[in-house]
Amino acid sequence: MSIRTLQQRMILLVLLPVGGLLTVLGFLGFLYARDVMLEQWREAAVLKLQRAAHHVDMRLENPIRLIELLGETADERNGLAIQEWIVERLENVEGVTGVQLEWERSAPGDPGPFMGRMGGTSQGMGRMMRFHRARIARVTNPAYDPEADGETVDLLTRFLDEDGATVGRLTVTLRFDSLIRDMQDLGWWQSDIACLVDEDGRILARTAAMESTSDRLGETGDPLEQAVVEGIRDNTEGTLLGPGHPAETVAGHYHMANAPWALVLFAPGDRVLSPIIRFRFWYAAAGGVSIVLILLLIRFAVGRITKSVRRLSRAAERIAEGRYGERLPVDADDEIGQLTRSFNTMVDGLRERDFIRNTFGRYVDEEVAHELMRRPEASRLGGERRDVAVLMSDIRGFTSLSESLAPEATLNALNLYFSHMIEVIKRNHGIIVDFIGDGVLVFFDPLDGPLEPSLEAAVQCARDMQAEMAAINRELTSQGLPGLAAGIGVNAGTVVVGNIGSETRAKYGIVGSAVNLTQRIQAQAGPGQVVLSDAAAAGVPPDAAIQRSFQFHPKGVQQPLTLHLLERPGEEGA
Repeated sequence: MSIRTLQQRMILLVLLPVGGLLTVLGFLGFLYARDVMLEQWREAAVLKLQRAAHHVDMRLENPIRLIELLGETADERNGLAIQEWIVERLENVEGVTGVQLEWERSAPGDPGPFMGRMGGTSQGMGRMMRFHRARIARVTNPAYDPEADGETVDLLTRFLDEDGATVGRLTVTLRFDSLIRDMQDLGWWQSDIACLVDEDGRILARTAAMESTSDRLGETGDPLEQAVVEGIRDNTEGTLLGPGHPAETVAGHYHMANAPWALVLFAPGDRVLSPIIRFRFWYAAAGGVSIVLILLLIRFAVGRITKSVRRLSRAAERIAEGRYGERLPVDADDEIGQLTRSFNTMVDGLRERDFIRNTFGRYVDEEVAHELMRRPEASRLGGERRDVAVLMSDIRGFTSLSESLAPEATLNALNLYFSHMIEVIKRNHGIIVDFIGDGVLVFFDPLDGPLEPSLEAAVQCARDMQAEMAAINRELTSQGLPGLAAGIGVNAGTVVVGNIGSETRAKYGIVGSAVNLTQRIQAQAGPGQVVLSDAAAAGVPPDAAIQRSFQFHPKGVQQPLTLHLLERPGEEGA
Protein backbone atom coordinates (compact mmCIF):
# COMPACT_ATOMS: atom_id res chain seq x y z
CA MET A 1 0.00 0.00 0.00
CA SER A 2 1.39 3.39 -0.93
CA ILE A 3 1.39 6.34 1.43
CA ARG A 4 -1.00 8.22 -0.82
CA THR A 5 -3.41 5.31 -0.74
CA LEU A 6 -3.22 5.22 3.06
CA GLN A 7 -4.08 8.91 3.27
CA GLN A 8 -6.93 8.50 0.81
CA ARG A 9 -8.35 5.67 2.84
CA MET A 10 -8.08 7.69 6.03
CA ILE A 11 -9.91 10.54 4.32
CA LEU A 12 -12.64 8.20 3.10
CA LEU A 13 -12.97 6.48 6.46
CA VAL A 14 -12.82 9.60 8.64
CA LEU A 15 -13.47 12.76 6.67
CA LEU A 16 -16.47 11.63 4.66
CA PRO A 17 -18.44 10.33 7.69
CA VAL A 18 -17.57 13.43 9.70
CA GLY A 19 -18.41 15.71 6.79
CA GLY A 20 -21.68 13.86 6.23
CA LEU A 21 -22.53 14.08 9.93
CA LEU A 22 -21.78 17.81 9.99
CA THR A 23 -23.90 18.31 6.90
CA VAL A 24 -26.86 16.38 8.33
CA LEU A 25 -26.60 18.11 11.71
CA GLY A 26 -26.28 21.49 10.01
CA PHE A 27 -29.30 20.81 7.82
CA LEU A 28 -31.43 19.64 10.73
CA GLY A 29 -30.22 22.53 12.86
CA PHE A 30 -31.03 24.97 10.07
CA LEU A 31 -34.55 23.59 9.73
CA TYR A 32 -35.12 23.77 13.47
CA ALA A 33 -33.70 27.27 13.79
CA ARG A 34 -35.62 28.42 10.72
CA ASP A 35 -38.87 27.20 12.24
CA VAL A 36 -38.02 28.93 15.51
CA MET A 37 -37.19 32.18 13.71
CA LEU A 38 -40.35 32.05 11.62
CA GLU A 39 -42.46 31.31 14.68
CA GLN A 40 -40.94 34.30 16.46
CA TRP A 41 -41.59 36.48 13.42
CA ARG A 42 -45.17 35.19 13.21
CA GLU A 43 -45.82 36.11 16.80
CA ALA A 44 -44.19 39.53 16.41
CA ALA A 45 -45.95 40.24 13.10
CA VAL A 46 -49.39 39.27 14.38
CA LEU A 47 -48.81 41.36 17.49
CA LYS A 48 -47.88 44.38 15.36
CA LEU A 49 -50.89 43.94 13.12
CA GLN A 50 -53.18 43.36 16.08
CA ARG A 51 -52.05 46.60 17.72
CA ALA A 52 -52.44 48.54 14.47
CA ALA A 53 -55.91 47.07 13.90
CA HIS A 54 -56.80 48.00 17.45
CA HIS A 55 -56.07 51.65 16.66
CA VAL A 56 -58.43 51.56 13.66
CA ASP A 57 -61.08 49.65 15.60
CA MET A 58 -60.87 52.22 18.39
CA ARG A 59 -61.45 55.02 15.87
CA LEU A 60 -64.54 53.19 14.62
CA GLU A 61 -65.62 52.25 18.11
CA ASN A 62 -66.84 55.76 19.12
CA PRO A 63 -69.39 56.29 16.29
CA ILE A 64 -70.45 52.63 16.42
CA ARG A 65 -71.12 52.89 20.15
CA LEU A 66 -73.27 56.01 19.60
CA ILE A 67 -75.18 54.30 16.78
CA GLU A 68 -75.82 51.27 18.98
CA LEU A 69 -76.93 53.63 21.76
CA LEU A 70 -79.29 55.31 19.31
CA GLY A 71 -80.94 51.97 18.61
CA GLU A 72 -81.33 51.26 22.33
CA THR A 73 -83.30 54.49 22.94
CA ALA A 74 -86.25 53.68 20.63
CA ASP A 75 -88.59 52.71 23.44
CA GLU A 76 -87.31 55.23 26.01
CA ARG A 77 -89.75 57.76 27.45
CA ASN A 78 -87.64 60.69 26.28
CA GLY A 79 -86.36 58.79 23.29
CA LEU A 80 -86.73 61.56 20.74
CA ALA A 81 -84.70 64.02 22.77
CA ILE A 82 -82.04 61.45 23.46
CA GLN A 83 -81.87 60.59 19.78
CA GLU A 84 -81.35 64.21 18.87
CA TRP A 85 -78.56 64.43 21.45
CA ILE A 86 -76.89 61.27 20.09
CA VAL A 87 -77.02 62.59 16.54
CA GLU A 88 -75.38 65.80 17.69
CA ARG A 89 -72.69 63.77 19.42
CA LEU A 90 -72.12 61.82 16.21
CA GLU A 91 -71.57 65.05 14.32
CA ASN A 92 -68.94 66.09 16.83
CA VAL A 93 -66.96 62.81 16.77
CA GLU A 94 -63.44 63.41 15.50
CA GLY A 95 -63.16 62.50 11.85
CA VAL A 96 -66.93 62.54 11.18
CA THR A 97 -67.75 64.74 8.17
CA GLY A 98 -71.51 64.14 7.96
CA VAL A 99 -74.52 62.38 9.44
CA GLN A 100 -77.48 61.58 7.19
CA LEU A 101 -80.78 60.14 8.39
CA GLU A 102 -83.43 59.00 5.92
CA TRP A 103 -86.92 57.69 6.76
CA GLU A 104 -88.67 55.49 4.27
CA ARG A 105 -92.20 55.47 5.89
CA SER A 106 -94.05 56.64 8.96
CA ALA A 107 -93.74 54.69 12.10
CA PRO A 108 -96.85 53.38 13.81
CA GLY A 109 -98.69 56.15 15.71
CA ASP A 110 -97.11 59.01 13.70
CA PRO A 111 -99.64 61.48 12.05
CA GLY A 112 -98.58 60.72 8.52
CA PRO A 113 -95.81 59.82 6.15
CA PHE A 114 -92.55 61.73 6.63
CA MET A 115 -89.18 61.66 4.89
CA GLY A 116 -86.44 63.49 6.72
CA ARG A 117 -82.76 64.11 5.86
CA MET A 118 -80.07 65.84 7.80
CA GLY A 119 -76.56 66.78 6.94
CA GLY A 120 -73.65 67.97 9.02
CA THR A 121 -75.88 70.02 11.37
CA SER A 122 -78.89 69.29 13.50
CA GLN A 123 -81.09 71.39 11.26
CA GLY A 124 -84.22 69.43 10.23
CA MET A 125 -84.00 67.22 13.31
CA GLY A 126 -87.19 68.54 14.82
CA ARG A 127 -89.04 65.32 14.32
CA MET A 128 -87.63 61.86 15.04
CA MET A 129 -89.41 58.62 14.43
CA ARG A 130 -90.03 55.79 16.81
CA PHE A 131 -88.58 52.49 15.71
CA HIS A 132 -88.06 49.12 17.26
CA ARG A 133 -84.31 48.72 16.90
CA ALA A 134 -81.28 49.68 14.77
CA ARG A 135 -78.63 47.47 13.12
CA ILE A 136 -75.32 48.51 11.56
CA ALA A 137 -75.36 47.03 8.09
CA ARG A 138 -71.73 47.53 6.98
CA VAL A 139 -68.73 49.82 6.79
CA THR A 140 -68.02 50.86 3.23
CA ASN A 141 -64.63 50.96 1.62
CA PRO A 142 -62.99 54.37 1.32
CA ALA A 143 -64.26 56.43 -1.57
CA TYR A 144 -63.21 59.90 -2.74
CA ASP A 145 -65.62 62.61 -1.63
CA PRO A 146 -65.03 66.01 -3.28
CA GLU A 147 -66.97 67.81 -0.56
CA ALA A 148 -64.83 66.25 2.15
CA ASP A 149 -61.70 66.90 0.10
CA GLY A 150 -60.41 63.35 0.49
CA GLU A 151 -61.40 59.72 0.89
CA THR A 152 -64.20 58.92 3.28
CA VAL A 153 -65.77 55.89 4.85
CA ASP A 154 -69.51 55.43 5.47
CA LEU A 155 -71.08 53.62 8.39
CA LEU A 156 -74.52 52.46 7.19
CA THR A 157 -77.27 51.68 9.74
CA ARG A 158 -80.79 50.43 9.13
CA PHE A 159 -83.71 51.14 11.53
CA LEU A 160 -86.31 48.41 11.83
CA ASP A 161 -89.86 48.41 13.11
CA GLU A 162 -91.50 45.79 15.30
CA ASP A 163 -92.10 43.62 12.25
CA GLY A 164 -88.45 43.78 11.21
CA ALA A 165 -89.11 46.02 8.24
CA THR A 166 -86.65 48.83 7.41
CA VAL A 167 -88.11 52.23 8.31
CA GLY A 168 -84.97 54.33 8.04
CA ARG A 169 -81.24 54.53 7.33
CA LEU A 170 -78.46 56.36 9.08
CA THR A 171 -75.22 57.15 7.27
CA VAL A 172 -72.21 58.40 9.23
CA THR A 173 -69.35 59.61 7.01
CA LEU A 174 -65.77 59.60 8.38
CA ARG A 175 -62.49 60.69 6.89
CA PHE A 176 -60.38 57.64 6.06
CA ASP A 177 -57.11 59.31 7.04
CA SER A 178 -58.47 59.99 10.52
CA LEU A 179 -59.19 56.29 10.96
CA ILE A 180 -55.67 55.16 10.07
CA ARG A 181 -53.83 58.15 11.55
CA ASP A 182 -52.78 56.34 14.73
CA MET A 183 -51.75 53.34 12.71
CA GLN A 184 -49.63 55.46 10.41
CA ASP A 185 -47.84 56.93 13.38
CA LEU A 186 -46.46 53.51 14.30
CA GLY A 187 -42.74 53.22 13.56
CA TRP A 188 -42.93 49.91 11.74
CA TRP A 189 -45.72 51.25 9.46
CA GLN A 190 -43.41 53.99 8.31
CA SER A 191 -40.52 51.64 7.51
CA ASP A 192 -41.96 48.19 6.82
CA ILE A 193 -43.83 46.89 3.80
CA ALA A 194 -47.48 46.92 4.87
CA CYS A 195 -50.94 47.73 3.53
CA LEU A 196 -54.59 47.93 4.51
CA VAL A 197 -56.84 45.87 2.22
CA ASP A 198 -60.48 44.87 2.02
CA GLU A 199 -61.73 41.33 1.79
CA ASP A 200 -61.32 41.33 -1.99
CA GLY A 201 -57.67 42.30 -1.74
CA ARG A 202 -58.16 45.91 -2.82
CA ILE A 203 -55.42 48.04 -1.32
CA LEU A 204 -56.96 50.85 0.76
CA ALA A 205 -53.70 52.22 2.13
CA ARG A 206 -50.08 51.29 1.84
CA THR A 207 -46.70 52.27 3.31
CA ALA A 208 -44.12 54.17 1.34
CA ALA A 209 -41.85 51.12 1.43
CA MET A 210 -44.42 49.09 -0.50
CA GLU A 211 -43.59 49.70 -4.11
CA SER A 212 -46.39 48.33 -6.26
CA THR A 213 -48.06 49.32 -9.51
CA SER A 214 -51.14 47.29 -8.63
CA ASP A 215 -54.12 48.43 -6.55
CA ARG A 216 -55.13 44.92 -5.58
CA LEU A 217 -53.21 42.06 -3.96
CA GLY A 218 -52.71 39.11 -6.25
CA GLU A 219 -53.56 41.09 -9.35
CA THR A 220 -50.06 40.57 -10.74
CA GLY A 221 -50.26 36.80 -10.18
CA ASP A 222 -47.95 36.79 -7.18
CA PRO A 223 -48.73 33.46 -5.43
CA LEU A 224 -47.98 34.85 -1.97
CA GLU A 225 -50.34 37.81 -2.44
CA GLN A 226 -53.05 35.48 -3.74
CA ALA A 227 -52.58 33.24 -0.72
CA VAL A 228 -52.86 36.28 1.57
CA VAL A 229 -56.21 37.26 0.01
CA GLU A 230 -57.55 33.76 0.54
CA GLY A 231 -56.22 33.77 4.09
CA ILE A 232 -58.00 37.03 4.86
CA ARG A 233 -61.32 35.55 3.82
CA ASP A 234 -60.83 32.32 5.81
CA ASN A 235 -58.96 33.34 8.96
CA THR A 236 -58.84 36.25 11.36
CA GLU A 237 -55.06 36.15 11.48
CA GLY A 238 -52.23 34.15 9.99
CA THR A 239 -48.79 34.06 8.39
CA LEU A 240 -47.68 32.70 5.05
CA LEU A 241 -44.35 31.80 3.43
CA GLY A 242 -43.43 32.68 -0.10
CA PRO A 243 -41.48 30.44 -2.50
CA GLY A 244 -37.81 29.61 -1.92
CA HIS A 245 -35.72 27.90 0.74
CA PRO A 246 -35.53 29.97 2.80
CA ALA A 247 -38.62 31.87 1.67
CA GLU A 248 -37.89 34.98 -0.33
CA THR A 249 -40.83 36.78 1.33
CA VAL A 250 -43.00 36.09 4.36
CA ALA A 251 -46.39 37.70 5.05
CA GLY A 252 -48.74 38.15 7.97
CA HIS A 253 -52.36 39.37 8.07
CA TYR A 254 -54.88 40.39 10.72
CA HIS A 255 -58.59 41.05 10.18
CA MET A 256 -60.19 44.01 11.95
CA ALA A 257 -63.14 43.50 14.23
CA ASN A 258 -65.19 46.59 13.29
CA ALA A 259 -64.49 46.86 9.57
CA PRO A 260 -64.23 44.48 6.61
CA TRP A 261 -60.56 45.26 6.30
CA ALA A 262 -57.33 43.48 7.08
CA LEU A 263 -53.82 44.65 7.75
CA VAL A 264 -51.07 42.86 5.79
CA LEU A 265 -47.37 42.92 6.57
CA PHE A 266 -44.66 41.72 4.18
CA ALA A 267 -41.03 41.10 5.08
CA PRO A 268 -38.04 39.86 3.06
CA GLY A 269 -37.13 36.33 4.06
CA ASP A 270 -33.46 37.14 4.39
CA ARG A 271 -34.25 39.86 6.92
CA VAL A 272 -36.56 37.66 8.96
CA LEU A 273 -34.13 34.77 8.78
CA SER A 274 -30.98 36.85 8.88
CA PRO A 275 -29.80 35.24 12.16
CA ILE A 276 -30.24 31.75 10.75
CA ILE A 277 -28.65 32.79 7.46
CA ARG A 278 -25.69 34.15 9.41
CA PHE A 279 -25.71 30.93 11.39
CA ARG A 280 -25.65 28.96 8.16
CA PHE A 281 -22.68 30.95 6.94
CA TRP A 282 -20.75 30.61 10.19
CA TYR A 283 -21.70 26.96 10.47
CA ALA A 284 -20.39 26.35 6.96
CA ALA A 285 -17.24 28.29 7.86
CA ALA A 286 -16.85 26.31 11.08
CA GLY A 287 -17.48 23.08 9.16
CA GLY A 288 -14.80 24.04 6.65
CA VAL A 289 -12.36 24.83 9.46
CA SER A 290 -13.24 21.50 11.11
CA ILE A 291 -12.59 19.65 7.87
CA VAL A 292 -9.25 21.42 7.48
CA LEU A 293 -8.35 20.51 11.07
CA ILE A 294 -9.38 16.92 10.42
CA LEU A 295 -7.22 16.90 7.30
CA LEU A 296 -4.30 18.25 9.33
CA LEU A 297 -4.91 15.64 12.03
CA ILE A 298 -5.09 12.91 9.41
CA ARG A 299 -1.91 14.22 7.86
CA PHE A 300 -0.24 14.31 11.26
CA ALA A 301 -1.47 10.84 12.27
CA VAL A 302 -0.81 9.28 8.87
CA GLY A 303 2.49 11.15 8.67
CA ARG A 304 3.55 9.53 11.93
CA ILE A 305 2.45 6.13 10.68
CA THR A 306 4.09 6.56 7.28
CA LYS A 307 7.27 7.80 8.94
CA SER A 308 7.39 4.60 10.96
CA VAL A 309 6.53 2.55 7.88
CA ARG A 310 9.31 4.25 5.90
CA ARG A 311 11.74 3.59 8.72
CA LEU A 312 10.73 -0.07 8.85
CA SER A 313 10.93 -0.28 5.05
CA ARG A 314 14.45 1.18 4.96
CA ALA A 315 15.52 -1.14 7.77
CA ALA A 316 14.06 -4.11 5.86
CA GLU A 317 16.01 -3.07 2.77
CA ARG A 318 19.23 -2.90 4.82
CA ILE A 319 18.51 -6.33 6.27
CA ALA A 320 17.98 -7.69 2.76
CA GLU A 321 21.51 -6.45 2.02
CA GLY A 322 22.83 -8.11 5.17
CA ARG A 323 23.26 -4.86 7.13
CA TYR A 324 21.32 -5.14 10.38
CA GLY A 325 22.38 -1.90 12.05
CA GLU A 326 21.00 -0.75 15.38
CA ARG A 327 17.62 -1.67 16.82
CA LEU A 328 14.83 0.69 15.76
CA PRO A 329 13.64 3.02 18.54
CA VAL A 330 10.16 2.34 19.92
CA ASP A 331 8.47 5.74 20.20
CA ALA A 332 4.93 4.70 21.17
CA ASP A 333 2.93 2.05 22.97
CA ASP A 334 0.34 1.66 20.22
CA GLU A 335 0.17 -0.81 17.34
CA ILE A 336 3.03 0.95 15.53
CA GLY A 337 5.18 0.56 18.63
CA GLN A 338 4.20 -3.11 18.83
CA LEU A 339 5.07 -3.56 15.16
CA THR A 340 8.46 -1.93 15.75
CA ARG A 341 9.15 -4.19 18.74
CA SER A 342 8.16 -7.23 16.69
CA PHE A 343 10.42 -6.04 13.88
CA ASN A 344 13.32 -5.69 16.31
CA THR A 345 12.62 -9.19 17.62
CA MET A 346 12.65 -10.51 14.08
CA VAL A 347 15.92 -8.74 13.34
CA ASP A 348 17.47 -10.16 16.49
CA GLY A 349 16.42 -13.63 15.38
CA LEU A 350 17.84 -13.07 11.90
CA ARG A 351 21.02 -11.65 13.31
CA GLU A 352 21.40 -14.67 15.60
CA ARG A 353 20.62 -17.05 12.76
CA ASP A 354 23.18 -15.44 10.50
CA PHE A 355 25.68 -15.38 13.32
CA ILE A 356 25.10 -19.08 13.87
CA ARG A 357 25.44 -19.74 10.17
CA ASN A 358 28.57 -17.61 9.83
CA THR A 359 30.14 -18.91 13.03
CA PHE A 360 29.15 -22.57 13.17
CA GLY A 361 28.33 -23.13 9.53
CA ARG A 362 25.12 -24.48 8.06
CA TYR A 363 25.87 -28.01 9.16
CA VAL A 364 25.36 -27.76 12.90
CA ASP A 365 22.29 -29.11 14.59
CA GLU A 366 20.03 -26.22 15.64
CA GLU A 367 19.78 -27.43 19.21
CA VAL A 368 23.56 -27.65 19.49
CA ALA A 369 23.96 -24.19 17.92
CA HIS A 370 21.59 -22.57 20.43
CA GLU A 371 23.37 -24.32 23.25
CA LEU A 372 26.67 -22.94 22.02
CA MET A 373 25.19 -19.46 21.65
CA ARG A 374 24.43 -19.38 25.33
CA ARG A 375 28.14 -19.59 26.04
CA PRO A 376 30.00 -16.23 26.11
CA GLU A 377 33.08 -17.58 24.29
CA ALA A 378 30.96 -18.58 21.29
CA SER A 379 30.56 -14.98 20.18
CA ARG A 380 34.19 -13.85 20.38
CA LEU A 381 37.49 -14.82 18.81
CA GLY A 382 39.60 -17.34 20.68
CA GLY A 383 38.56 -20.36 22.60
CA GLU A 384 39.18 -22.65 25.53
CA ARG A 385 40.86 -26.00 26.05
CA ARG A 386 38.66 -29.00 26.75
CA ASP A 387 38.24 -32.71 25.94
CA VAL A 388 36.09 -33.59 22.94
CA ALA A 389 35.40 -36.54 20.65
CA VAL A 390 36.71 -36.13 17.10
CA LEU A 391 35.52 -37.96 13.96
CA MET A 392 37.02 -37.86 10.50
CA SER A 393 35.68 -39.56 7.38
CA ASP A 394 37.21 -39.96 3.95
CA ILE A 395 36.13 -41.65 0.71
CA ARG A 396 38.50 -44.45 -0.29
CA GLY A 397 39.90 -44.28 -3.82
CA PHE A 398 38.04 -41.10 -4.65
CA THR A 399 41.07 -39.47 -6.31
CA SER A 400 41.38 -42.15 -8.95
CA LEU A 401 37.61 -42.32 -9.27
CA SER A 402 37.32 -38.59 -9.97
CA GLU A 403 39.94 -38.88 -12.73
CA SER A 404 37.72 -41.37 -14.55
CA LEU A 405 34.55 -39.29 -14.24
CA ALA A 406 33.51 -36.04 -15.77
CA PRO A 407 33.79 -33.05 -13.42
CA GLU A 408 29.99 -32.72 -13.26
CA ALA A 409 29.57 -36.41 -12.35
CA THR A 410 32.29 -36.11 -9.72
CA LEU A 411 30.57 -33.17 -8.09
CA ASN A 412 27.18 -34.89 -8.26
CA ALA A 413 28.56 -37.96 -6.52
CA LEU A 414 30.36 -35.89 -3.89
CA ASN A 415 27.34 -33.69 -3.20
CA LEU A 416 25.09 -36.73 -2.88
CA TYR A 417 27.52 -38.29 -0.42
CA PHE A 418 27.85 -35.15 1.71
CA SER A 419 24.09 -34.45 1.74
CA HIS A 420 23.49 -37.84 3.39
CA MET A 421 26.48 -37.56 5.74
CA ILE A 422 25.48 -34.09 6.94
CA GLU A 423 22.02 -35.28 7.95
CA VAL A 424 23.52 -38.22 9.87
CA ILE A 425 26.02 -35.96 11.66
CA LYS A 426 23.35 -33.41 12.61
CA ARG A 427 21.09 -36.16 13.85
CA ASN A 428 23.84 -37.26 16.25
CA HIS A 429 24.56 -33.65 17.35
CA GLY A 430 27.94 -33.44 15.75
CA ILE A 431 29.61 -30.15 14.85
CA ILE A 432 31.12 -30.10 11.35
CA VAL A 433 34.41 -28.23 11.41
CA ASP A 434 35.30 -28.44 7.74
CA PHE A 435 35.14 -30.39 4.50
CA ILE A 436 38.61 -31.42 3.39
CA GLY A 437 38.32 -32.53 -0.19
CA ASP A 438 36.26 -35.68 0.00
CA GLY A 439 36.69 -35.87 3.75
CA VAL A 440 34.80 -34.28 6.62
CA LEU A 441 36.03 -33.31 10.10
CA VAL A 442 33.52 -33.47 12.95
CA PHE A 443 33.72 -33.06 16.72
CA PHE A 444 31.31 -33.76 19.53
CA ASP A 445 31.50 -31.18 22.33
CA PRO A 446 30.43 -32.22 25.83
CA LEU A 447 30.48 -28.53 26.81
CA ASP A 448 30.43 -28.52 30.61
CA GLY A 449 29.34 -32.20 30.90
CA PRO A 450 31.25 -35.47 30.97
CA LEU A 451 32.96 -36.77 27.85
CA GLU A 452 31.31 -40.23 27.78
CA PRO A 453 28.01 -39.10 26.10
CA SER A 454 30.01 -37.33 23.41
CA LEU A 455 32.13 -40.47 22.79
CA GLU A 456 28.99 -42.58 22.50
CA ALA A 457 27.51 -40.04 20.05
CA ALA A 458 30.68 -40.04 17.95
CA VAL A 459 30.87 -43.87 17.74
CA GLN A 460 27.14 -44.09 16.93
CA CYS A 461 27.52 -41.39 14.29
CA ALA A 462 30.36 -43.38 12.65
CA ARG A 463 28.20 -46.53 12.60
CA ASP A 464 25.25 -44.58 11.12
CA MET A 465 27.47 -43.04 8.45
CA GLN A 466 28.66 -46.49 7.32
CA ALA A 467 25.08 -47.76 7.37
CA GLU A 468 23.97 -44.81 5.23
CA MET A 469 26.47 -45.76 2.49
CA ALA A 470 24.07 -48.43 1.23
CA ALA A 471 21.41 -45.80 0.48
CA ILE A 472 24.01 -43.50 -1.10
CA ASN A 473 25.29 -46.21 -3.43
CA ARG A 474 21.76 -47.13 -4.51
CA GLU A 475 21.18 -43.54 -5.62
CA LEU A 476 24.58 -43.38 -7.35
CA THR A 477 23.87 -46.58 -9.20
CA SER A 478 20.48 -45.29 -10.34
CA GLN A 479 22.30 -42.31 -11.86
CA GLY A 480 24.86 -44.50 -13.60
CA LEU A 481 27.65 -43.59 -11.19
CA PRO A 482 29.99 -46.01 -9.39
CA GLY A 483 29.50 -46.76 -5.70
CA LEU A 484 31.59 -45.23 -2.93
CA ALA A 485 33.22 -46.57 0.24
CA ALA A 486 34.40 -44.51 3.21
CA GLY A 487 36.82 -45.06 6.03
CA ILE A 488 36.13 -43.41 9.40
CA GLY A 489 38.33 -42.73 12.36
CA VAL A 490 37.21 -41.71 15.84
CA ASN A 491 39.44 -40.29 18.55
CA ALA A 492 39.15 -38.39 21.84
CA GLY A 493 41.52 -35.83 23.28
CA THR A 494 42.22 -32.32 24.45
CA VAL A 495 41.81 -29.56 21.87
CA VAL A 496 41.23 -25.80 21.76
CA VAL A 497 37.56 -25.09 20.94
CA GLY A 498 36.46 -21.63 19.73
CA ASN A 499 36.25 -19.11 16.89
CA ILE A 500 39.15 -19.34 14.50
CA GLY A 501 39.82 -16.51 12.02
CA SER A 502 39.34 -12.72 12.22
CA GLU A 503 36.65 -10.17 13.07
CA THR A 504 35.39 -10.21 9.49
CA ARG A 505 35.57 -13.96 8.90
CA ALA A 506 35.58 -16.57 11.64
CA LYS A 507 34.65 -20.22 12.01
CA TYR A 508 33.81 -22.21 15.09
CA GLY A 509 36.21 -25.17 15.18
CA ILE A 510 38.96 -27.07 16.97
CA VAL A 511 42.75 -27.21 16.78
CA GLY A 512 45.22 -29.46 18.50
CA SER A 513 47.25 -32.63 18.23
CA ALA A 514 44.17 -34.76 18.78
CA VAL A 515 42.82 -33.49 15.47
CA ASN A 516 45.98 -34.49 13.58
CA LEU A 517 45.99 -37.85 15.30
CA THR A 518 42.40 -38.48 14.28
CA GLN A 519 43.36 -37.91 10.66
CA ARG A 520 46.09 -40.60 10.96
CA ILE A 521 43.66 -43.00 12.67
CA GLN A 522 41.17 -42.47 9.85
CA ALA A 523 43.86 -43.40 7.35
CA GLN A 524 44.10 -46.84 8.99
CA ALA A 525 40.43 -47.59 8.25
CA GLY A 526 39.69 -49.56 5.11
CA PRO A 527 36.63 -49.13 2.90
CA GLY A 528 33.52 -49.44 5.06
CA GLN A 529 35.53 -49.65 8.33
CA VAL A 530 35.41 -47.63 11.55
CA VAL A 531 38.65 -47.42 13.53
CA LEU A 532 38.65 -46.21 17.12
CA SER A 533 41.47 -44.97 19.28
CA ASP A 534 41.94 -46.51 22.69
CA ALA A 535 40.29 -43.40 24.23
CA ALA A 536 37.33 -43.57 21.83
CA ALA A 537 36.71 -47.27 22.46
CA ALA A 538 35.03 -46.33 25.74
CA GLY A 539 32.10 -45.04 23.72
CA VAL A 540 31.22 -48.32 22.00
CA PRO A 541 27.52 -48.94 22.62
CA PRO A 542 26.26 -52.25 24.05
CA ASP A 543 24.87 -53.42 20.71
CA ALA A 544 28.28 -53.05 19.01
CA ALA A 545 31.55 -54.90 19.50
CA ILE A 546 35.23 -54.56 18.77
CA GLN A 547 36.16 -56.85 15.89
CA ARG A 548 39.86 -56.71 16.56
CA SER A 549 42.54 -54.46 18.02
CA PHE A 550 45.98 -53.69 16.57
CA GLN A 551 49.05 -51.58 17.20
CA PHE A 552 49.83 -48.46 15.23
CA HIS A 553 52.94 -46.32 15.62
CA PRO A 554 52.36 -42.96 13.96
CA LYS A 555 55.33 -40.96 12.81
CA GLY A 556 56.40 -38.40 15.37
CA VAL A 557 54.72 -40.22 18.26
CA GLN A 558 56.99 -41.89 20.82
CA GLN A 559 54.68 -44.68 21.91
CA PRO A 560 52.61 -46.88 19.59
CA LEU A 561 48.85 -46.62 19.75
CA THR A 562 46.30 -49.36 20.21
CA LEU A 563 43.53 -49.02 17.66
CA HIS A 564 40.26 -50.92 17.54
CA LEU A 565 38.31 -51.96 14.47
CA LEU A 566 34.59 -51.69 15.11
CA GLU A 567 32.61 -54.73 14.08
CA ARG A 568 30.30 -54.21 11.14
CA PRO A 569 26.63 -55.16 11.51
CA GLY A 570 26.23 -58.88 10.73
CA GLU A 571 29.88 -59.71 11.41
CA GLU A 572 31.14 -61.76 14.37
CA GLY A 573 33.90 -60.52 16.58
CA ALA A 574 37.40 -62.00 16.26
